[in-house]
Amino acid sequence: MSIRRRTPVTEQTVASSGPQPPNPEPPTEEFSLRPPKRGLILSVLALFFIPFFYMLFVYYPIENDLRRSISIGVAMSLGGLVITVRLIPVAARYLLRRNLFGYDINKRGTSQGSVKVPETLGIVTAIVFLVVAIVLQQCNLTADSEWLVEYNAALACICFMTLLGFVDDVLDIPWRVKLVLPTFASLPLLMAYAGHTSIIIPKPLVPYVGLSVLDLGLIYKVYMIMLVVFCTNSINIHAGLNGLEVGQTVVISFAVLIHNLMQIGASTDFDYKQAHAFSIYIVLPLLTTSLGLLAFNWYPSSVFVGDTYTYFAGMSLAVVGILGHFSETLLLFFLPQVLNFLYSCPQLFHFVPCPRHRLPRFDPQTGLLTGTNDMNLVNLFLRLFGRCTEKALCIRLLIFQA
Repeated sequence: MSIRRRTPVTEQTVASSGPQPPNPEPPTEEFSLRPPKRGLILSVLALFFIPFFYMLFVYYPIENDLRRSISIGVAMSLGGLVITVRLIPVAARYLLRRNLFGYDINKRGTSQGSVKVPETLGIVTAIVFLVVAIVLQQCNLTADSEWLVEYNAALACICFMTLLGFVDDVLDIPWRVKLVLPTFASLPLLMAYAGHTSIIIPKPLVPYVGLSVLDLGLIYKVYMIMLVVFCTNSINIHAGLNGLEVGQTVVISFAVLIHNLMQIGASTDFDYKQAHAFSIYIVLPLLTTSLGLLAFNWYPSSVFVGDTYTYFAGMSLAVVGILGHFSETLLLFFLPQVLNFLYSCPQLFHFVPCPRHRLPRFDPQTGLLTGTNDMNLVNLFLRLFGRCTEKALCIRLLIFQA
């Protein structure tokens, strides 16, 4: 949510809706990183992990080996949270030296609107995530494990998408290219995918279709590519508020985590359990490292996440859904993003005028946001429920996500 000084603005950067007259760069203030919101971290950890541990150790009769592996994943992921919180202030100063910073347009006209805010801090989250995921691989997968190829392919896709996101933050890649690049980034995933290519027909439709399970074959692979492209871009376009990009990722990650645990607890099939355990090993570090970034990105934001984070988070969630063999269910967790995309289509495909940035208007006199006619959930919520502060709007959208 910024206007970057060195490079052209990107979809992650914030500008007022509609054409704007050329203005000189606003007077700036020295950057001073606020301490992480530790109360937010502890509250979210308690909210998420208390029911998670209850389900893991009490509610479901899960094998001890699997419990131990998941517990190792939790411990390492919490370590990743601590490292993320420690590294973000260091990385923020290095990014400022390279002029990778922005101004928060949702605070224009106030003292906070002239502060240089470091951009692209999603790179820290992605790097810590990859380190934790690789260490987890060494702990939970043996050299002859049948999951090793898919796990490595998953990390390759995530690493590739992180690189592309960082390049986008620096070079400002055109939108038509952004839609193509995830397709290439998904190739290691598609080559390594060894799961089913069938879908279960909903019971009310079985009498009309005549089948309970339909094998799609190659069409399912095409669906997987489309899912990757959607996930990597959907978080990027449902944005524009302090904490919204990271917040929605945290909510979706927790939903995926609980879904995997429920499937493990309810199943007796070993391979089915391993698929969902595989998904847990990836989504756990995604959840905790994202929480570390949220502690700095929550309102009022001290850092901006950049396209690096949105691409990294979207690819990670696509990977856990596809290789965890619940890609159809994953779309339910992305329901607000699906609605936002469908509602945005007339503007995204230029059937109606589409400004470069489709954001609310900020009134510096009242500190409230006003919805514009741009077609996205952020503006729709303001038009439906009235003006409010940026923080209140973000909380409403995250409650809707939950």
